[in-house]
Amino acid sequence: MERFFERFVSEDKGAVTVDWVVLCAGVVGLTAAVYSTLNDGTTNVADQTAGYVGALDPGGF
Repeated sequence: MERFFERFVSEDKGAVTVDWVVLCAGVVGLTAAVYSTLNDGTTNVADQTAGYVGALDPGGF
């Protein structure tokens, strides 16, 4: 039993897996936050551009 416990404590493969899972979850969360911010900004610019182009008079040239 003592040998099993020593071997169990010396294994670090599980800890590395947990580190990668936490790191990947952080990257996914950050990506979602950036996407949300960029999506709101680009939608606003697209709406303003559509309003400007829609207000132009093509016969006035």
